[in-house]
Amino acid sequence: MSKNTSACSRVTHFPRLRRVALFALVLAAIVILLGAWTRLVDAGLGCPDWPGCYGHLTVPSGEQTIAQAQARFPETPFDASKGWPEMIHRYAAGTLGLVIFAIAVACIRYRKLGAPAGLASFAAGFVVLQAAFGAWTVTLSLWPQVVAAHLLGGFTTFCLMFLLFRRLENQQGSANLPPEPRASVLALRPWLYGGLVLLVLQIALGAWTAANYAAVACTDLPTCQGQLWPEMDFAEGFNFFQAVGPNYLGGKLGNEARVAIHQSHRIGAVVVLVAFGALFLTVIKKARGTAIAGAAGIGLALLLVQVGLGVLNIVLQIPLGVAVAHNAFGAFLLLSLVNLLVRVERLRVAPPNP
Repeated sequence: MSKNTSACSRVTHFPRLRRVALFALVLAAIVILLGAWTRLVDAGLGCPDWPGCYGHLTVPSGEQTIAQAQARFPETPFDASKGWPEMIHRYAAGTLGLVIFAIAVACIRYRKLGAPAGLASFAAGFVVLQAAFGAWTVTLSLWPQVVAAHLLGGFTTFCLMFLLFRRLENQQGSANLPPEPRASVLALRPWLYGGLVLLVLQIALGAWTAANYAAVACTDLPTCQGQLWPEMDFAEGFNFFQAVGPNYLGGKLGNEARVAIHQSHRIGAVVVLVAFGALFLTVIKKARGTAIAGAAGIGLALLLVQVGLGVLNIVLQIPLGVAVAHNAFGAFLLLSLVNLLVRVERLRVAPPNP
């Protein structure tokens, strides 16, 4: 293939792929929102089977169909108001999976032109694992370990779609800097990666809080149940070997265990606020006037919004809209850090400005 033909193919196909990747990114965000909505309205077991709903491809309707559904699953009373959130989430997640597979096929086809076949293939493989966690969430009756892993998987899929979107850009460069500030920004790389680990741990704590219905364990601030340090059972709260089998809808942990989880998430939020506030401000100062500083500024704004939503969740006792937004902005905050890391890594490999 000639160079001209190769260049033409790149111009023809990569912009299309990038638009599809952007669609997948937006759809991944929607799936995260739908997952939070499904969980918060207690519809995680709205359909007791998978991938259908009471043996049907859609939520049963009509007296005869509902009677058949109830006969198949007599231990699970039929409730269409619970079934629809679950199935809408499944339809959106299934659509996302198909789009990711299409992107992977296209990237493999155009890998010789520079398409990120490896990243796309990994994303396709990961979405299969995520689908398995979705199935286990139902078949294992909301076992907290699986629910938390499924939540983390959704955030991971979101970030993978963003990385695919960025890798499909025609321009692979990043805003450059003169030697001195460039060196200062690059010196922050270990702190940024450490921050990524810290943020993932905090998100995991949030997922564990949600999976064990511990968000409402404390409904006052800055105290919890009227005490600065209430009675807590960390051993039970962080027992990752809970029995498989019971129906975990509503949670099975005692009050002190849920308080331990909730307080841990609160403390983690304070640590993240201080650490990331300092980190983002430092990047803004050292990369002033560049796209890297802009990315850090967006991250700082998202951090403040996310903390504010967390406070509102407690004060207003988990209103649905605020709780769903808290999930969404957690994903956006993670994405902002990934975006910042991408820009810094591109700065590292770009030739320095004279």
